[in-house]
Amino acid sequence: MSQMDRSVLVPALTNIATRLRIDSVVATSATGTGHPTSCASAADIIAALFFAELRFDPKDPQHPGADRFVLSKGHAAPILYAAWAEAGLFDRSELLKVRDISSDLEGHPTPRLSFVDVATGSLGQGICAAIGSALNARRIGSDYRTYCLIGDGESAEGSVWEAAEVAAQDQLDNLCCITDVNALGQSRATMWQHDLEQFARRWRAFGWHTIAIDGHDLNQILDAFAEARATKGQPTMIVARTLKGKGMAFAEAKDNWHGKAFKKGEEMDSILATLNTQFVPQQDGLDLAQQIARPASRPADPPAPKALAAPEYKLGEQVATREAYGAALAKLGAADIRVVALDADVKNSTFSDKFEKVFPQRFYQNFIAEQVMVGSAMGLAARGAIPFPSTFAAFLTRAADFVRMAAISNVNVKLAGSHAGVSIGEDGPSQMALEDLGMFRAQPNFVVLYPSDGVSTEKLVAAMAWHKGPAYMRTSRPKTPVIYGPNETFEIGGLKVLRESANDVATVVGAGVTLFEALKAYDTLKAEGLSIRVIDLYSLQPVDKNALVAAGRATKGQIVTVEDHYAAGGIGDAVSEAVSEAGIKVHRIAVREIPRSGKPDELLDRYGISASHIVSAVKGLK
Repeated sequence: MSQMDRSVLVPALTNIATRLRIDSVVATSATGTGHPTSCASAADIIAALFFAELRFDPKDPQHPGADRFVLSKGHAAPILYAAWAEAGLFDRSELLKVRDISSDLEGHPTPRLSFVDVATGSLGQGICAAIGSALNARRIGSDYRTYCLIGDGESAEGSVWEAAEVAAQDQLDNLCCITDVNALGQSRATMWQHDLEQFARRWRAFGWHTIAIDGHDLNQILDAFAEARATKGQPTMIVARTLKGKGMAFAEAKDNWHGKAFKKGEEMDSILATLNTQFVPQQDGLDLAQQIARPASRPADPPAPKALAAPEYKLGEQVATREAYGAALAKLGAADIRVVALDADVKNSTFSDKFEKVFPQRFYQNFIAEQVMVGSAMGLAARGAIPFPSTFAAFLTRAADFVRMAAISNVNVKLAGSHAGVSIGEDGPSQMALEDLGMFRAQPNFVVLYPSDGVSTEKLVAAMAWHKGPAYMRTSRPKTPVIYGPNETFEIGGLKVLRESANDVATVVGAGVTLFEALKAYDTLKAEGLSIRVIDLYSLQPVDKNALVAAGRATKGQIVTVEDHYAAGGIGDAVSEAVSEAGIKVHRIAVREIPRSGKPDELLDRYGISASHIVSAVKGLK
């Protein structure tokens, strides 16, 4: 609505904000749990945003041309639910089920809800996902805008400032964020309390257009949104001074009310009585939910992916799987325009620069900021892209919480970690990912892949791209020989048996560099008259339980696993979980101490995962 309509618009928005506060109180009190005071501080902002600013279809929340909203301060979820009820998506009675096991209106937003793109609640993540959403609009040539509400306490998170840098670097003028400065955290006053300039000067310093307002003055809120829309070449941060528990009698601006629902009876009745006095006269018959601006257009659906040509690697050719990953990514990008790549300043080591050279407009540089890289990938995935963020596997552990939330969101993010294990050599333990497989396998929704040669890498990059849901690929630094032909197939959840006979005394399971140590051990043992079965466990999650049990039973109930990884969470655990019920013994060879710098072959031997150690383990089986 225009400025001339303010005399009509502002009273109507005031009443919506009051209803949102009432709904938040009633919803949280119904189940006795939630954060009504955190909702109350944001009520005026949410009312203005949903009913005077956002373009969306209340009956089609996933419309690809609709403006997006991310609630980064996810504990204020009841007011988000109340806004969608007010817009008419579902009946208000559903709000009485907030946080109940029977309802998807959970304590924090979940993408099981049609109006939520990514799960939030782990603070500092929503703004990163909002960047991905804004990048996606640019990718598909859409004019949709992305809005994100963050908390003032949340602003202490480092990922918020990673996001600040990246959004400014990318000049995301289609991104508008709002900081709800209500001055109170969970346990005490926030760092800068109501000093808006402390927030504003930081965002200005990071390159954002910054507007400081009274977050309960609807005219100021509407003016700020209009100014953000008119701003070009930089994202906007609206810093809004608010009161926690605004309008809620004895709880307004008072400490120790965080995360406390009002008790039914006198306590809640007092709050509701106060809120009900805050309605104001408005134009008769005016229903702002019916006047929400709909998206102007629906972006065209992307074309169907093209079939990929067979890999061109030759048997015996030496190629590092990290390099094969980069080449495969570029090949995939030509076949599917939804594929994008994200980097954290290591593109010439992960070889994702091969993608950048062909598709620079679909390549997003985050510099050394792994959290925002993964977070923005989540936002991109939620809006239809197939993002491949990649860096050294060791540095993905910095974004472990984002990985956890990607699993909860079940978004289509495809992570790749290179330079894994002691086999990277001289760089030493700070660069050696030795826990990454465990980190990703711990997440129920994640596919975890670990190819050994160029052909399997290329095939598995395509497999993970077109698999619905999050996936992780571990690649290696050393060059390894190509052992598979171009027509070999690799399915998620499969494995390959490379050596077998009727007289095998044990099954040896490896992946990546240790597969080749297992093959060397096979040759040594064969020369001594012993035969072993060798398995390439390229898929660690899901794992081919039936094939592993069958191999174990065929080899005297003995399996040896060998991995360039710590003992917890990797190949040994994956195999043990698969075969334990069958009564098969698993002997685990893994890195069991913090390693040091050295040459790759020296390190493999020193830390017990070389061919000679496999030979000794097989000979020692009883």
